[in-house]
Amino acid sequence: MEIYLSYYSVPLWFGFIQAWIYALLLWNRSRQNGRLSDVLLGLVLVGMAFNIWEYMLGFSGIEILWKELNFFPRNFGYAFPPLCYFYFKSQIDKDFRFSKNDIIYFLPFIIHTVYHVGVFSMGQDFVKTVEKNFHGPYHIPEIETITGIFLDCYYAYRALKLYQQYREWTKIQFSDTDAISFKWFRNFLIVLVITLIVYLLKLIIDNIYQLDFKQDWWDNLVGVALIYYVSITGYAQAQPTTGLVFKEQQKIENIQKEKFNEDELEAWKAKILKLMQDEKLYLQPELNLSDIANRLKTNISVLSGVVNNAFGKNFNDFVNEYRVKEFQERILLSENKNITLLGIAFDCGFNSKATFNRSVKKFTNKAPKDFLAV
Repeated sequence: MEIYLSYYSVPLWFGFIQAWIYALLLWNRSRQNGRLSDVLLGLVLVGMAFNIWEYMLGFSGIEILWKELNFFPRNFGYAFPPLCYFYFKSQIDKDFRFSKNDIIYFLPFIIHTVYHVGVFSMGQDFVKTVEKNFHGPYHIPEIETITGIFLDCYYAYRALKLYQQYREWTKIQFSDTDAISFKWFRNFLIVLVITLIVYLLKLIIDNIYQLDFKQDWWDNLVGVALIYYVSITGYAQAQPTTGLVFKEQQKIENIQKEKFNEDELEAWKAKILKLMQDEKLYLQPELNLSDIANRLKTNISVLSGVVNNAFGKNFNDFVNEYRVKEFQERILLSENKNITLLGIAFDCGFNSKATFNRSVKKFTNKAPKDFLAV
């Protein structure tokens, strides 16, 4: 069998191989550290590889999918959207494991696979009969396409909503949220939506102008670019030093609705202020709500409610305001004259340049460099 290499096939081969290489790297890393998220991200990459392999094989002159494997499922299809969703869920909750109830998310994939494999297993003559008398006349291909688009949109929405809830949760739990922001995943979802829009435009244009094989190749090239982004950025994504255990939005609401009478609130407020002023806990870069709750022998729900009600801000702002004040004091000291602004910031408990710049601007309405002129 001769494989033809061209401007059309080579980029797809590179993307296909890239996806499998990083999937294997992720699965090997999962075997070493036991992270379910690496297993799922590897499956996401394999799913993306199978999204482009039809055109990759077609432009390479390999026709097995249209001959020997006609009607056999060709990609992850309906399993791909929930895989992306569960990947992120496993990243933000170290305790997450699949349960029997989660099979419902993959029912469309299971039904689709059973239907296609069942028909395929009866032989190619039976496949032709089904395509002629049932599959085509009852518009099954169109129904499958619409179902796929719906699932893509539904899980993109769920994942974006979960991401927003998670970001709100980190603000009431951690003093430094940049390291656990997972912004790359948000960007991935945005690009997935853009890719879906490109695909829909291609469908519309294809139906109007009846594009040939070469003309509707471009969305596969977008898929290759997406593979490179997800594989490289996803693999390099820094993992939290402490496992995250984010469950659901209700948990946040319960924390924020904690109620106190005035005496209780003042008593807790005094304890927190004394702890922060005497021990300067804010100088610890990875300080989180649980650390202070343990020191005060209470739970994070009570402590977050106190911070929210007594100080009128979330935990992230509460701690970073202390760090900004510490920075303002230290930058005036003569012994810090030859230390960079970022060096001083790190000494004050900040863990990233982005958080430092954002916090200074928020609490002083100035940029860090403006303090050099003081």
